Amino acid sequence: MTTVLIVDDHDLQRFGFRVLLESVPDTDVVGEAAHGAEAVRKAAELRPDVVLMDVRMPGMDGIEATRRIVASGGRSRVLVLTTFDLDEYAHSALRAGASGFLLKDARPAELLAGIRAVAAGDAVIAPALTRRLLDAYAHHLPARTGDVVDSPRLRTLTDREREILVAIGRGWTNGEIAARLVLSESTVKTHVGRVLAKIGARDRVQAVILAYDLGLARPGEH
Repeated sequence: MTTVLIVDDHDLQRFGFRVLLESVPDTDVVGEAAHGAEAVRKAAELRPDVVLMDVRMPGMDGIEATRRIVASGGRSRVLVLTTFDLDEYAHSALRAGASGFLLKDARPAELLAGIRAVAAGDAVIAPALTRRLLDAYAHHLPARTGDVVDSPRLRTLTDREREILVAIGRGWTNGEIAARLVLSESTVKTHVGRVLAKIGARDRVQAVILAYDLGLARPGEH
């Protein structure tokens, strides 16, 4: 059973999500919130597996709420919902610690699959899609001189693990990494898990963002 907290400032939107989630046996809506501050409070109180987070809300918006929920160190993972013409918010949400994002007009099956994926610790959006998003909004990233940043987190990686992180940053799937580095997919999966643990990334999305921040991945590299 996956527990979900629904966060949206529109009553009808929350109602629609609740009806959908309660129509399947493996999700349980444990609460609702109409703004960011309420979301932060209820996430701490209810400890849901997934927080379904709207972005644009009065008062504290979904980005700040996401940042606070993630910073609290609790178990809850955040799945941000956005609209097509507000993709810049998705970039901010990912950097705030969200485990992924979906468009509000996603099909019911996509939303349910996304919630299950986030609850299982996976990223909702495909690595290549994450790369395209970050490429599109690369001007939001810190200025780069072209050099790779010397980071304590990078120094903990073996040469192979560093290769894996670069590949993740380029948006390669496990299958693509296996083919290009001549490894088995099970070996790649093991390496990816170790890389995420060593760099302190919650999921693959966060690893892509870190690769950008450290200069390991740059717009246009694939």
